[in-house]
Amino acid sequence: MFDIGIPELIVIGLAVAVLFFGSGKILDFARSLGKVSGEFKKGKADIEKELRSASDDSAQNDVAKKS
Repeated sequence: MFDIGIPELIVIGLAVAVLFFGSGKILDFARSLGKVSGEFKKGKADIEKELRSASDDSAQNDVAKKS
């Protein structure tokens, strides 16, 4: 109907957001979104490290029991 793609919708959405909230609020939102993303990645890395450690400990215990 209008032949509008995803990039155009993103630009229109950002323009509307700036009109409603102002550029300062948008920057604050983007900054907090970046912090949340960083915390999520850090938590994910910690969980992966714990799982690897538990897996390694389990494998070592299995080898020790067989010996």
